Amino acid sequence: MAMAVIALAGCGSSGESPEAAPTTPGGLSSEAIEKAEKAAGIPPKPDQKTADAYLAALRKIDPEIVGDKDPDRIIDRGRDQCTTIREWPDDEAKVIKFVNTRFTSPDHPDGFGTAKAKKINEVVHRHLCPTY
Repeated sequence: MAMAVIALAGCGSSGESPEAAPTTPGGLSSEAIEKAEKAAGIPPKPDQKTADAYLAALRKIDPEIVGDKDPDRIIDRGRDQCTTIREWPDDEAKVIKFVNTRFTSPDHPDGFGTAKAKKINEVVHRHLCPTY
Protein backbone atom coordinates (compact mmCIF):
# COMPACT_ATOMS: atom_id res chain seq x y z
CA MET A 1 0.00 0.00 0.00
CA ALA A 2 2.82 2.41 0.85
CA MET A 3 4.38 1.78 -2.55
CA ALA A 4 1.15 2.78 -4.24
CA VAL A 5 1.04 6.02 -2.27
CA ILE A 6 4.68 6.74 -3.13
CA ALA A 7 4.04 5.94 -6.78
CA LEU A 8 1.06 8.25 -6.83
CA ALA A 9 3.02 10.96 -5.07
CA GLY A 10 5.42 10.90 -8.02
CA CYS A 11 2.49 11.79 -10.28
CA GLY A 12 2.27 15.28 -8.88
CA SER A 13 1.02 18.36 -10.61
CA SER A 14 2.74 19.59 -13.72
CA GLY A 15 1.90 23.13 -12.73
CA GLU A 16 -1.18 23.24 -14.94
CA SER A 17 -4.53 23.78 -13.33
CA PRO A 18 -7.30 21.24 -14.03
CA GLU A 19 -9.11 23.93 -16.03
CA ALA A 20 -6.26 23.92 -18.55
CA ALA A 21 -6.83 20.25 -19.42
CA PRO A 22 -8.28 19.60 -22.89
CA THR A 23 -12.01 19.03 -22.97
CA THR A 24 -12.07 16.79 -26.05
CA PRO A 25 -11.06 13.13 -25.97
CA GLY A 26 -7.28 12.97 -26.11
CA GLY A 27 -7.13 16.69 -26.78
CA LEU A 28 -8.29 16.24 -30.37
CA SER A 29 -9.69 19.16 -32.29
CA SER A 30 -13.27 18.98 -33.50
CA GLU A 31 -11.88 18.74 -37.04
CA ALA A 32 -9.79 15.70 -36.08
CA ILE A 33 -12.82 14.10 -34.42
CA GLU A 34 -14.91 14.70 -37.56
CA LYS A 35 -12.20 13.08 -39.72
CA ALA A 36 -12.03 10.07 -37.39
CA GLU A 37 -15.82 9.72 -37.39
CA LYS A 38 -15.89 9.89 -41.18
CA ALA A 39 -13.18 7.23 -41.43
CA ALA A 40 -15.24 5.03 -39.09
CA GLY A 41 -18.31 5.45 -41.27
CA ILE A 42 -20.12 7.79 -38.91
CA PRO A 43 -21.88 10.49 -40.92
CA PRO A 44 -21.68 14.14 -39.87
CA LYS A 45 -24.27 15.53 -37.50
CA PRO A 46 -27.35 16.53 -39.46
CA ASP A 47 -28.53 20.10 -39.86
CA GLN A 48 -31.54 21.13 -37.77
CA LYS A 49 -34.09 20.54 -40.55
CA THR A 50 -32.81 17.00 -41.15
CA ALA A 51 -32.62 16.27 -37.42
CA ASP A 52 -36.22 17.42 -36.94
CA ALA A 53 -37.43 15.28 -39.86
CA TYR A 54 -35.50 12.26 -38.51
CA LEU A 55 -36.99 12.60 -35.02
CA ALA A 56 -40.50 13.15 -36.41
CA ALA A 57 -40.19 10.01 -38.56
CA LEU A 58 -39.10 7.97 -35.53
CA ARG A 59 -42.02 9.32 -33.47
CA LYS A 60 -44.37 8.31 -36.27
CA ILE A 61 -43.15 4.69 -35.97
CA ASP A 62 -43.57 4.76 -32.18
CA PRO A 63 -43.41 7.82 -29.90
CA GLU A 64 -41.50 5.78 -27.31
CA ILE A 65 -38.48 5.54 -29.63
CA VAL A 66 -37.75 9.19 -28.94
CA GLY A 67 -39.74 9.56 -25.72
CA ASP A 68 -38.29 12.19 -23.43
CA LYS A 69 -34.69 11.31 -24.32
CA ASP A 70 -32.21 13.98 -25.35
CA PRO A 71 -32.63 14.41 -29.13
CA ASP A 72 -28.84 14.49 -29.58
CA ARG A 73 -28.67 11.04 -28.00
CA ILE A 74 -31.21 9.67 -30.50
CA ILE A 75 -29.33 11.31 -33.36
CA ASP A 76 -26.03 9.82 -32.17
CA ARG A 77 -27.60 6.37 -31.97
CA GLY A 78 -28.74 6.78 -35.55
CA ARG A 79 -25.29 7.93 -36.64
CA ASP A 80 -23.83 4.86 -34.93
CA GLN A 81 -26.38 2.71 -36.75
CA CYS A 82 -25.05 4.11 -40.01
CA THR A 83 -21.74 2.35 -39.32
CA THR A 84 -23.62 -0.94 -39.07
CA ILE A 85 -25.49 -0.21 -42.29
CA ARG A 86 -22.17 0.50 -44.01
CA GLU A 87 -20.27 -2.46 -42.56
CA TRP A 88 -22.94 -5.13 -43.09
CA PRO A 89 -25.08 -4.03 -46.04
CA ASP A 90 -26.01 -7.64 -46.90
CA ASP A 91 -26.63 -8.92 -43.36
CA GLU A 92 -30.12 -7.74 -42.48
CA ALA A 93 -30.28 -9.88 -39.33
CA LYS A 94 -27.16 -8.22 -37.90
CA VAL A 95 -28.34 -4.75 -38.88
CA ILE A 96 -31.72 -5.32 -37.20
CA LYS A 97 -30.02 -6.77 -34.11
CA PHE A 98 -28.04 -3.54 -33.73
CA VAL A 99 -31.19 -1.43 -34.19
CA ASN A 100 -32.81 -3.33 -31.32
CA THR A 101 -29.69 -2.82 -29.21
CA ARG A 102 -29.41 0.90 -29.90
CA PHE A 103 -33.07 1.92 -29.85
CA THR A 104 -34.73 0.92 -26.59
CA SER A 105 -37.11 2.32 -24.01
CA PRO A 106 -38.18 1.38 -20.48
CA ASP A 107 -41.08 -0.63 -21.93
CA HIS A 108 -38.88 -2.07 -24.70
CA PRO A 109 -35.50 -2.85 -23.08
CA ASP A 110 -34.66 -5.32 -25.87
CA GLY A 111 -35.69 -3.01 -28.69
CA PHE A 112 -38.95 -2.58 -30.54
CA GLY A 113 -39.00 -5.89 -32.40
CA THR A 114 -38.16 -6.83 -35.96
CA ALA A 115 -40.95 -4.98 -37.79
CA LYS A 116 -40.34 -1.64 -36.06
CA ALA A 117 -36.56 -2.15 -36.16
CA LYS A 118 -36.74 -2.42 -39.95
CA LYS A 119 -38.70 0.84 -40.07
CA ILE A 120 -36.25 2.53 -37.69
CA ASN A 121 -33.36 1.39 -39.87
CA GLU A 122 -35.07 2.79 -42.98
CA VAL A 123 -35.52 6.15 -41.23
CA VAL A 124 -31.87 6.20 -40.11
CA HIS A 125 -30.71 5.34 -43.62
CA ARG A 126 -32.98 7.88 -45.33
CA HIS A 127 -32.22 10.82 -43.03
CA LEU A 128 -28.70 10.29 -41.67
CA CYS A 129 -26.74 8.23 -44.18
CA PRO A 130 -28.55 8.05 -47.53
CA THR A 131 -25.33 7.37 -49.46
CA TYR A 132 -24.59 4.11 -47.61
